[in-house]
Amino acid sequence: MNIREITESIEQNTLSDYACKSNYSRGRKFTEEKCDVRTDFQRDRDRIIHSKAFRRLKHKTQVFLSPEGDHYRTRLTHTLEVAQISRTIARALRLNEDLTEAIALGHDLGHTPFGHCGEHVLNEIHSDGFRHNEQSLRVVDKLEKRGYKNTGLNLTYEVRDGILNHTGETDPSTLEGQIVKLSDRIAYINHDIDDAIRARVLKIDSLPKKCTEVLGFTHRDRINTMIRDVINKSFEKNIITMSDEIHYYTNELRNFMFEYVYLNKEAKKEEEKAQSLIIELYNYFCKKPFKLPREIYEEIKTANEIEEKVKDYIAGMSDRYAVNKFLEIYVPKYWV
Repeated sequence: MNIREITESIEQNTLSDYACKSNYSRGRKFTEEKCDVRTDFQRDRDRIIHSKAFRRLKHKTQVFLSPEGDHYRTRLTHTLEVAQISRTIARALRLNEDLTEAIALGHDLGHTPFGHCGEHVLNEIHSDGFRHNEQSLRVVDKLEKRGYKNTGLNLTYEVRDGILNHTGETDPSTLEGQIVKLSDRIAYINHDIDDAIRARVLKIDSLPKKCTEVLGFTHRDRINTMIRDVINKSFEKNIITMSDEIHYYTNELRNFMFEYVYLNKEAKKEEEKAQSLIIELYNYFCKKPFKLPREIYEEIKTANEIEEKVKDYIAGMSDRYAVNKFLEIYVPKYWV
């Protein structure tokens, strides 16, 4: 018996009956020889961490565009906070932490530069629309390359399902995926409050009083309340959920954030520029696809693929890469 098989045996003997065990995975699109050390979900997590798309998250906006301070969240730090919250819940419920972590680390790989404003504008200008969860799945299935085989990261069904359904009306098929879906909301509501206070867009005492009375006045207390509630409400059950009270006030806090932060003119004053930048880049490369990186341009077989390749290219950009590419194309260089 090798190390992987020992780990699978431990999972079988210690995890909840509701957990998704590694050796019961529905498998990969393309058959691979199994690792003798890592389970399939551990391999998926490692493939995501070592991907280029994952590294680019450190220079992608979470909420505040081009923040000067070092302590504002980026798309990468958001991802890490989601992974931490998800693992805490998964461990308490005796579910599969490796599967949970893999989904959490991969859930936002397809996010655009400039946060959700980038997503919204790509959705408007791309003929097939744009949704970051679908793009995240496309990243791991097609855009990331592993060696000479054109099979993407070839992740397991359960990780791919969790990535695709971490947002939207369809719930993931595993409890581990459901944990990530809920942890994503817990993470962004609370860390966006923290960043908004740091940016002086909010004051701590401006949060809805009833929400802070129930959930907690501090960042730490609110996260602790939400996590404990999910654990207590979901323990030994086949669904991941919150109690009615905590769910209600969590949504009230989220609605407050939309009104006073996510749609706040001061917080979003640079978004119009970012949207215009994305539109200009999109139109430029659609008209001149030969200006795309060579490896992307050479993959274009038909005229219909141009838009798709341009969308992929722009969605994969970090904020600063998009800005620098715009400057390179549209701002003249001076002779020295």
